[in-house]
Amino acid sequence: MRNLASLRPVQRQLRQTHRLGYGADVVDEQTSSLRRALDLLDALASDDAVAQGGWGVNRLAAHLGRDKSQVSRTLRVLADAGYIERDAESMRYRIGWHVFALASRAADQRLLTAAAPILRRLAERELSERIHLSVLKGTEVLTLLTQAPPHVLQTVAWVGRLVPAHNTSSGRSLVIDLGRAELARLFARTDFGVGGPNAPRDVDELYERILVARLAGFAIIDEEYEPGLVAASAPVRGFRGDVVAALNVSGPKFRLGSRLPFAGEKIKAAADELSTQLGWDGRSPLGLAGRAVGPKLPA
Repeated sequence: MRNLASLRPVQRQLRQTHRLGYGADVVDEQTSSLRRALDLLDALASDDAVAQGGWGVNRLAAHLGRDKSQVSRTLRVLADAGYIERDAESMRYRIGWHVFALASRAADQRLLTAAAPILRRLAERELSERIHLSVLKGTEVLTLLTQAPPHVLQTVAWVGRLVPAHNTSSGRSLVIDLGRAELARLFARTDFGVGGPNAPRDVDELYERILVARLAGFAIIDEEYEPGLVAASAPVRGFRGDVVAALNVSGPKFRLGSRLPFAGEKIKAAADELSTQLGWDGRSPLGLAGRAVGPKLPA
């Protein structure tokens, strides 16, 4: 089931845009039309409507206390614009791809804004180690944001840097939902012979470690990327439940190694906190809900 809570800020933004973008001479009918459209979006985004695969005209009219012909006209306008869509078999309306596209853009902007104070808190108060926010780019991990504690000298420019996904903690969290066959396709051309002494040697070994990470809710890396380096990471999920980023902490083994389980729990809690801010409701831990229900976004 898609989590639609994150769509409500988009609806509020539409209302605010309406108030700011029009003068006092806007006729009542225009205001009423916009209100009807927003009320319909709110109704279709409700838990009951989503659970039932959408609502028909009669159900919407009864729910809103509106005339069926009026509701039908507004639905046609919203459908033409892509804000809702109608199932050809059930004749029920549901939230359409355009609303999800708007919500996705809002989530991208909110990711960095919401992550910054969380990274700072982890680095400066909770773990006193370097913290990163990363995303998956093919078979590599791209660092978007990094925060170092006051005592750590910034000798490496991590933002914008690419590292392999198969032998890093962030990479493990970013592919944590993938099955064995999906991993084999993704890493078909990956050289598993590079990295630290404990790097996975093939897809099967990588998949076994991913299963361990799933059970724990976070991934731990011990000298897989390079000798002497350890790390812990957890997935950040968007409003659909799919993994959109990863939080990780890394440091030298002599300093962080004995604290890795503790660090993993802290990173997991922070990643869950960030996921909640992005609209995830915690009901789709393997990111499957967004694939099963609702419209597919255009490529």
